[in-house]
Amino acid sequence: MGRLFGTDGVRGLANGNVTAELALGLGSAAARVLARTDEGHRPRAVVGRDTRVSGEFLATALAAGLASAGVDVKDVGVLPTPGVAYLAATMDVDFGVVISASHNPMQDNGIKILARGGVKLDDGVEDAIEAALHQEWSRPTHDGVGRISADTGRAGTAYVEHLMSSIGADEDHKPLAGLRIAVDCANGAASDVGPAALRASGADVVVINASPDGRNINAACGSNHPEQLQAVVVASEADFGVAFDGDADRCIAVDHAGVVVDGDQILGVLALALKEQGELAADTVVVTVMSNLGLLLALRDAGISTIQTAVGDRYVLEEMRARGYALGGEQSGHIILSRHATTGDGVLTALQLAARVTSSGQKLADLAGVVRRLPQTLVNVSDVDKARARTDDVLLEAVARAETTLGETGRVLLRPSGTEALVRVMVEAATQQQADAVAAELADVVRSRLAL
Repeated sequence: MGRLFGTDGVRGLANGNVTAELALGLGSAAARVLARTDEGHRPRAVVGRDTRVSGEFLATALAAGLASAGVDVKDVGVLPTPGVAYLAATMDVDFGVVISASHNPMQDNGIKILARGGVKLDDGVEDAIEAALHQEWSRPTHDGVGRISADTGRAGTAYVEHLMSSIGADEDHKPLAGLRIAVDCANGAASDVGPAALRASGADVVVINASPDGRNINAACGSNHPEQLQAVVVASEADFGVAFDGDADRCIAVDHAGVVVDGDQILGVLALALKEQGELAADTVVVTVMSNLGLLLALRDAGISTIQTAVGDRYVLEEMRARGYALGGEQSGHIILSRHATTGDGVLTALQLAARVTSSGQKLADLAGVVRRLPQTLVNVSDVDKARARTDDVLLEAVARAETTLGETGRVLLRPSGTEALVRVMVEAATQQQADAVAAELADVVRSRLAL
C-alpha cells in the first residue's frame, strides 16, 4: 500500500478513495498529532473548502472527526486555500484544513492539512498523522468533545482586507483605479473574494465563471483553460485578465491582446518589481526545474539569482522558508510572496501584478516581454525502467552531447515519473524545430536503453 499523502495532501476520487470515513478518521488523527495538549488549552482548528459538491459531506465528516477528538472547529465554508492558510496564521488555532482538489476536475477532492501558522506539513508530520489513523485511541467524553460553529462571513472579509493591504489599498486609497481587469474565477473558491478584492482596490472588474453550482468547478475554465478569458479580455477591451484555479492558489494572466502570460513570466515581472523596491531578499528567486530557461536568462541579465527545486510548490516553499527568500513559484501559476502569504495565492498574485502595471505605467505585455520563453518540447516515454534514467552511461552521454549542441540557449531535463513506469524528456532550444528534434532523438535513446 502506498503512502496516503501526496505532494499536496490527500487527493483522489471523491467517494471513491476519498471518503467520508477517511475524512472522519483523518480529522481525529490530525487532532491527536497537531493539537496542543498543555493544560488549560482548548484545541481549535479552522476548516474551509472549495465549491465541489463533495466538499459538503467531506468537510462535515472532517469537522466531526476533529470534534470527536476534542477540537473546537470554526467552519468558514467556501474560501480559497490561501485564505484558510491566512486564517490559520492569524487566528488562535492549532491548525487548519482545506477540502479541495485544486485544479483537478469536479469528481476529485482532497484534504490539505496546514500546521499552526498556515504552513504545509513536513513529510514526518504527515507520516505521523497516517500512523495515528490506524491506532487505537482514548476518546474524550462529557465536555471534552469539541464544538463546531459556522463562520458568518467575517473570515472572508478579513481575508479580503489582508489582500488589499498588500498593495496599500483601503477605503480611502484605490491604487488600481483606472484599470479594467477581466477575472476568470473557475467557478471555484475565489468566486466571491477574488472580484471583491480587486473591486475594493479600485479596479473595474469584468467577471466570468463565478457562478459555482458544485459541479462546474474548473470545467473548461480557470487557469488550466484560459481560452474564455482570452476572448473576454479582447472583447471587453480590458487592460489584462487573470484566471484562478479551483482553490485559487494559482494565477495565470492574459495581456490586452489575449496572449497568455504564464507563471514564469509573472515571476519575472514581480521579481524585477521587488528588486527595484529593494524587497527581493538576496536578489534571489526560487523556481523549479521545469521553469522555462527564458526566465532564468532574463533574471540573470537583471542581476537576479535563481535556485531550482523539484517540481511542486511545497518544495519551493521549503527552500524559501529555509533561507528567507521573498519570491518563488512555478510555471503553472503558483506564485509565493512570503511577505504576505505562507502558500501560493492567486488573488494576491493578481493584485500584485495589477499594482505593478499601474505603478510602472506600462502594459502587461511589455512587462512580461522581459521573459522570452524558449520553445519547449516534452515527450513521455512509457514502459521503461525509470530507475536507470540517471545511471545508464549511454543515455547520460547522449544527454551530454545534446546539452553541448544546445549551448546556453537550451537545456535538457530527464524526469522519472513518481507514479508511472515512464521517463519525461524535456528539451528547450532556440527554435521549436531544434527542441522537437533533440527531444525525439533522446526519447529514442531512452526507449532503447531503458526498455523493460
